[in-house]
Amino acid sequence: MSVDEVLAAHRGRGREFTAAGVRSFVLDEGRSDAEPVVCLHGVPASSFVYRAVLPELARRGLRGIAFDLPGLGLAARPDDFDYSWTGLGRWATAALDALGMDRVHLVVHDIGGPVGFEIAAAAPDRVRSLLLLNTVVAVDTFRRPWVMEPFAHRSLGRAWLTAAGVPVVFRTLMRTIGVGPSVPAAELDAHLRLLLGDDSGRAFLRIMRSFERTTEKRRRYETVVGSGAYPVGLLWGSKDPALPLRTYGVQARLAARLDHIPSVPGKHFLQEDFPDEIAAAVAALAQADGRKTGER
Repeated sequence: MSVDEVLAAHRGRGREFTAAGVRSFVLDEGRSDAEPVVCLHGVPASSFVYRAVLPELARRGLRGIAFDLPGLGLAARPDDFDYSWTGLGRWATAALDALGMDRVHLVVHDIGGPVGFEIAAAAPDRVRSLLLLNTVVAVDTFRRPWVMEPFAHRSLGRAWLTAAGVPVVFRTLMRTIGVGPSVPAAELDAHLRLLLGDDSGRAFLRIMRSFERTTEKRRRYETVVGSGAYPVGLLWGSKDPALPLRTYGVQARLAARLDHIPSVPGKHFLQEDFPDEIAAAVAALAQADGRKTGER
């Protein structure tokens, strides 16, 4: 398939919706009466990264949902939006309302972790379980990997995104840090097109400059992950050079008060290569939530 065909198929699988006045796009697969699993993406990604995970969730009797955060994918990119984790989390909570979802299982990846933690901190009763995929909890010690650092600087990031050889470089970087060799080049190109969107990636650059790496946020997120209010699980790509298991995975394990870190031999975007394993981890947490609910 060509990149245009990949993008057309992606658009055809989902629909537009509006939350808090911002238009976005959602993929929604599985029975409408099944337990909803909301999968939050990070950067430089969109709901497209969960395209293989959602059918696996549906196959296990769950309802898989992934929407684009403002500034990324097929979502709108308003100039006056708050692209901090606080702002994105507030919008994601409004998205749950707009999509008619009360209590959900959350799957979070990359900066989708802080965004999802904002949801859970504001409304813990809406979270049935929480699965962490290669994300950041101890945000005050987080350092952007070298491949992402240029995007935190306005002029440097803009120059990178508008360079003539961006598609080739992007594919190379994705192969190096993100995905295995089985992911087609057209799908990597689709990731880039969805990143650039209709504003040449300007909103993405604003997101990258709006990370809230404070001690206050770390404490907030550690409380969310370690509260015991709902089952929490980890699944880590052990070959991820961007958020290595030995540092960020261990930090997440300690926050979640777990004894070990389940892992797969994947890189940063383990959704691309291990969708079945992710769905199985969610299903196990959903069962744990069911047992916990039944005990109340």
